[in-house]
Amino acid sequence: MTMVCTTLGAACLLYYALLAFRAGPMVNFGWFWILAGAGFWLAAFLRRFPERLAAVRVSRLILVSLAVVFLLIGILSVFVISGMNPPVPGSLDYVIVLGAHVRGKRPSLALSQRIEKAKEASEEYPEAVLILSGGQGSGEEISEAQCMWNELTGSGVDEKRLILEDKSTTTWENLVFSDRLTGCKEKRCGIVSNDFHIFRAVRTARKAGYQDVYGLAGKSEILMKPHYIAREAAALVKSVIFSRPSALS
Repeated sequence: MTMVCTTLGAACLLYYALLAFRAGPMVNFGWFWILAGAGFWLAAFLRRFPERLAAVRVSRLILVSLAVVFLLIGILSVFVISGMNPPVPGSLDYVIVLGAHVRGKRPSLALSQRIEKAKEASEEYPEAVLILSGGQGSGEEISEAQCMWNELTGSGVDEKRLILEDKSTTTWENLVFSDRLTGCKEKRCGIVSNDFHIFRAVRTARKAGYQDVYGLAGKSEILMKPHYIAREAAALVKSVIFSRPSALS
């Protein structure tokens, strides 16, 4: 068991190192892998002292806690994964494009993937109005909505089809503020996000009163996908605890 704990701890910490290399050391929810790795290693260390009852009990408590957390994430991940391939709607009145991090004035990889899907949606649903939703956060020189506007108009999308919503900071606010601008929750509405986020985004939209809503799933990076799925599982727990769901991305 000591070897198993040591190996699991190393795996968690190695995965965090890969995430940090790809997305930076402050990657959102990265602390989870650090904490899990440290927990496995601490449990392995304490098991080296079987003659000390307190050490054995603490080791067992850590392992049981980690097992419960990973089991819960595993169960909720089924729901997250189920939303990655949503049904394709025949027509849409509005398409809400959910914002993601902007690096200065340039879109992050996650936002670029959402913009790419938004461009596809603009072509598939030529009558739909696109609502670009996302405020300006730390390290961002422009709002996420403005960044999406710049990229989409630069790729040929008619600016007359675009509406900016640049005040929101969470998925809940994306959807509520977009509706305040347009009344879109009463219409046939699509939501563009990365595939791992679709289940929660659609669920949040229905809580916000959207009646006829569909997910439009953009791509996500393979290396980051297990992290994103785990993070979404944690966000689902948070959305149950708090009355207003908030985004972790």
